[in-house]
Amino acid sequence: MNHTSYIEISKSAYKKNIQFLRSEVGEETTISAVIKGNAYGHGIENIVSIAEGVGIRHFSAFSADEAIRVFNASKKNSQIMIMGMLENKDLEELIKKGISFFVFEFDRLEHTVNAAKKLQIKAKIHIEVETGFHRTGFEWEDREALLKMLEDHKDDLVLAGLCTHYAGAESVSNYVRVRDQIKKYHTYKDWLTERGLTFEKFHTACSAATFSYPETIMDMVRIGIASYGFWPTQETYMYKFKSLPENNKNPLKRLISWKSSVMSLKKVKMGDFIGYGSSYMAPRDMLIALVPIGYSHGFSRLLSNQGKVLISGKIVSVVGTVTMNSIAVDITDLKGVEKGDEVVLIGKQKKNEITVASFGESIQQVNYELLTRLPLDIPRKIIA
Repeated sequence: MNHTSYIEISKSAYKKNIQFLRSEVGEETTISAVIKGNAYGHGIENIVSIAEGVGIRHFSAFSADEAIRVFNASKKNSQIMIMGMLENKDLEELIKKGISFFVFEFDRLEHTVNAAKKLQIKAKIHIEVETGFHRTGFEWEDREALLKMLEDHKDDLVLAGLCTHYAGAESVSNYVRVRDQIKKYHTYKDWLTERGLTFEKFHTACSAATFSYPETIMDMVRIGIASYGFWPTQETYMYKFKSLPENNKNPLKRLISWKSSVMSLKKVKMGDFIGYGSSYMAPRDMLIALVPIGYSHGFSRLLSNQGKVLISGKIVSVVGTVTMNSIAVDITDLKGVEKGDEVVLIGKQKKNEITVASFGESIQQVNYELLTRLPLDIPRKIIA
């Protein structure tokens, strides 16, 4: 049975993005591919395969379940790091599998030590310090107790990293806050290292910080949205624009295309309402195409009477309300459209393109949100 739509993931686009990112961070810095949110909607298993194919050997997950998916998909024994959620009962399995994880509170640290002692296997941990994001991280006031615990249990722990997270490096409105965070991170880092602690990697940079605050490029960068071909924000792109070569002003290439097909055609007379309610009255005799995707598939209801798709290489408008499973689009001015014809929701068709950003501009939704809302059950196909 066919699905109502499918997603294509481009290997060549991902390779170009990694090449550009490598040119930004240098050869010595590890690029950790962030795969949270089902790899930003692309599919964790797809991205692990593609990324390992271009030399990526480190992945960052948010949660234990995502990390296990990476572990099962990896063919290259890549390193895996959890930046957020895990339950204490998960610790033994993670330690056995060699999966590292952020530690940002004493409860997790204590349970990690106990699990490592029980297994007689060192746990690989990344100590996250609080610098101003105010979500997770050891406070400055915790430093003495943290130092003592790490020293007391050095035989049970591998200090794989010292890290923090920036509070909005993608926006100039957060400039002062981010600068203060950078300063606080180095203060914490210096205090710990001066007292004899050694960490395998220092890492703080996400995609936005990598581009906008190059001094945050340390031993490793945690790259998410940029690896999938999107600038974190328009501001980030504007900041980098002048430094980009004239022949490559748009070095990030979108991996994802989302496609469906025409389910049926219908004639509508002038003055008739289309779909639920009365939000759209036909201003003329019209021909509409029904496309079998709706808000249950990630095509937001907010795109009612605003969204665009591509049919026969032409941009056509959504008319009427986006329903759970379908949209209607105006094809009155197109010739020769037939049932089964390709409909592009994101991507190129002939000379035109519908971008992910165009969705965001229509409904004030950022790239991250739209991508991660694409349901797991939409088939993903890897293409060249």
